[in-house]
Amino acid sequence: MLEVKTVDKPDERRDFPRGHLEAVHLSGLDFAIGTFEPGWRWSESVAPIAGTESCEVHHNGYVVQGRMHLLMDDGGEGEVGPGDVFVCPPGHDAWVVGDEQVIVYDFAGGMATDYAKAP
Repeated sequence: MLEVKTVDKPDERRDFPRGHLEAVHLSGLDFAIGTFEPGWRWSESVAPIAGTESCEVHHNGYVVQGRMHLLMDDGGEGEVGPGDVFVCPPGHDAWVVGDEQVIVYDFAGGMATDYAKAP
């Protein structure tokens, strides 16, 4: 069965401090666009909603705009920017680097299904 949806009319929007998420849900794929403003940090903006010390969502991402730093619970860290494709397992913090808004496309469900939702 062919399924087509547009991100111009997302199935849902979740707002959180200094950002928001818009998601479309299809059979076998959840797709989200995360928008993060300068000053956003997961541990400050989303942790109070999620109720966990670090982000427990798996991300398959593509960065459209801006830069984001990722810090894993095990101490590993890195930075992603425009054109970067990344996989980030559960157990991390992240924050916007600099003064530019960050836009991330997240494929395969983690962000679209569980991100910034109360337990």
